Amino acid sequence: MLDKNSKIYVAGHNGLVGSAIWNNLKSRGYNNLVGRSHKELDLTDQYAVKKFFDEEKPDAVVLAAAFVGGIMANMLYRADFIMMNMKIQCNVISEAYAHGVKKLLFLGSTCIYPKNAPQPMKEDCLLTSPLEYTNEEYAIAKIAGLKMCESYNLQYGTNYIAVMPTNLYGPNDNFHLENSHVMPAMMRKVYLAKLIHDGAWDAIQRDLDMRPVEGVTGEGLLSHQPSYISHRENALSVLAKYGIFDNKVVLWGTGKPLREFLWSEDMADASVHVLLNVDFKDVIGIEKYSSVHYGASTDGAVDRNHSAGRGGYIPSLGEIRNCHINVGTGKELTIRELSELVVKAVGFEGKVEFDASKPDGTMRKLIDVSKLHSLGWTHKVEIEEGVQRLFDWYKRSLE
Repeated sequence: MLDKNSKIYVAGHNGLVGSAIWNNLKSRGYNNLVGRSHKELDLTDQYAVKKFFDEEKPDAVVLAAAFVGGIMANMLYRADFIMMNMKIQCNVISEAYAHGVKKLLFLGSTCIYPKNAPQPMKEDCLLTSPLEYTNEEYAIAKIAGLKMCESYNLQYGTNYIAVMPTNLYGPNDNFHLENSHVMPAMMRKVYLAKLIHDGAWDAIQRDLDMRPVEGVTGEGLLSHQPSYISHRENALSVLAKYGIFDNKVVLWGTGKPLREFLWSEDMADASVHVLLNVDFKDVIGIEKYSSVHYGASTDGAVDRNHSAGRGGYIPSLGEIRNCHINVGTGKELTIRELSELVVKAVGFEGKVEFDASKPDGTMRKLIDVSKLHSLGWTHKVEIEEGVQRLFDWYKRSLE
């Protein structure tokens, strides 16, 4: 059991989920937290990760760091998505075990499930049919991560839990158009289209200075020199490539796919709830699992390769798999309905069009959250409130 003095390492503490988990732990009185930026610690570097664990010796680890992106990035950087994520997971999980970490929480994604999985998707539908091709590599990496947790628990008696969140959004979201997810990308596009129509070049300048698009910043947009016209034309040309026009936005796909969204601070609360209150034995429903010794060989000699209390293959327990936990709302809406909520939040009065020649991705991705509910947690923020909260945060980020 972790107490308020336990040292907890949050990998990815500057990201969307990691920062929310950090703040949630702080709010509960857990102040002995450790974080490292990517510049301070490259988690793909095996030796750097070992050195970090040697020095810090954390009691618990939250593995929220990952190499992520939207549908375009997943298709363009397939090798990076599988290799970078596998390196991060292997390094952190293996060093956590080597340094006797008491509890590890691994964050995955519901893209682990088959493209045509029955809806809503239960944990047991993992590996039952082919994955969605556009994010296959990322999904395979995350499946490997949850299987690492499961396998370490079964072989060594560790207490590593894997949670699979649905689509997340919230404070510190990624609004960079080249590699962001559907909601922040949509929101920024709608907002910029409104600003162009309003002639609010000061706000456009702040937006592009904060988050350049293909290297284009707000430089020169407000200049009184004759060149300011060409600066504006250049900015408009780049934004048009992303479907952003004067009072009009063009979004990818048909708008028909159904998606489930979870507010990132809800995800953080669920993650911390699991970290503090849920053990592997709770997930597999076997109360005495962790107290039974499975370290002896058939002739009675001690197996020195494994500690007492290890799991391994235990015939009486049957096959143990799919020990991960879905985290979401169990509710869904279409991408078109999402766009309507975004339009309302932004106060946009222009047109939103869908380009059906572009890919939709998986048509439906709703998860079954009954296991999570049985473990004592349900979401709090509904999508209508969350979209408005996200836009309010985005505007504040530009001040």
